[in-house]
Amino acid sequence: MAVIGATGAASAETDMPFALDWKFEGPAAPYFLAIDSGLFADADLSVEISEGKGSLDAIPKVATGAYPVGFADINSLMRFIDQNPGAPVTAVMMIYDKPPFAVVGRKSLGVEAPKDLEGKVLGAPPPDGAWAQFPIFAAENDLDMDAITVEPVGFPTREPMLAQGEVAAVTGFSFSSTLNLKRLGVAEDDLSVILMADNGVELYGNAVIVNTDFAAENPEAVTAFLGAIAGGWKAAIEDPEAAIAALIERNPAADAELETERLQMAIDDNVLTDYVAENGIGGVDADRMAAAIEQTKSVYEFTSEPDASLYFDDSYLPAADARMLK
Repeated sequence: MAVIGATGAASAETDMPFALDWKFEGPAAPYFLAIDSGLFADADLSVEISEGKGSLDAIPKVATGAYPVGFADINSLMRFIDQNPGAPVTAVMMIYDKPPFAVVGRKSLGVEAPKDLEGKVLGAPPPDGAWAQFPIFAAENDLDMDAITVEPVGFPTREPMLAQGEVAAVTGFSFSSTLNLKRLGVAEDDLSVILMADNGVELYGNAVIVNTDFAAENPEAVTAFLGAIAGGWKAAIEDPEAAIAALIERNPAADAELETERLQMAIDDNVLTDYVAENGIGGVDADRMAAAIEQTKSVYEFTSEPDASLYFDDSYLPAADARMLK
């Protein structure tokens, strides 16, 4: 497991290891830029960033207290809390205001629209956040699931199998699968990127999550951490090259040009939405959250009545003016 640390005057600092959802790729660059520009150190925080193995990966890490903070899919968090009542974990800062959940197919294999998945083989990693939301996407687009052959695949083999034509489409994050396929030599005009958010799915995406026991004991540290996260995204938007340089320092094998494109996709499609431009990064709209819960209820049977306050707590967010990205 890759771990990247920021160190400083240890005596005064609060240790806040941060568990990512995925590898050190473009969308993780703002967090490394926050380290390198001293945003965490200025807030008296010592932050280590660890890569993850999927959108669900950080939830148990934070719930068990192994990490005080992490980055995970809020929809999967809802289900985790429902299945583990009282688990000390909640989301405190929305990052992907528009989720990157997508079905990525190849036009040459007959996939351009949701209905095209019927009669095809769909590659889906079981721990994938996009796959977790696929039942909602299927319901909203009236897909016959019996007509879709779902092939469980590993993350390392997902895009190669699509590149080789072994599956006709895959579930994944738009910026991950699309650029991985381009790197594998699949022509961009052969790719169909079907964003679930553009096809009936009203959900939010990934958020910063926190261990609630830790947060209750260290509220100022959590707010300072979220302020540094906002600062990292603001700095990355202003200077993507600096953000990618911070990333490449931790992942020298990465392709700087590709990761710059990946970061920009995340900024344009998922982070800097109209809502965020107006209200700042991090918050959620109560009506939209209620709609997301109702949509989840349509495909998932909660064991107890869902409660938005269990899944998102905005009380640790810095003031809105400190979260403006432009």
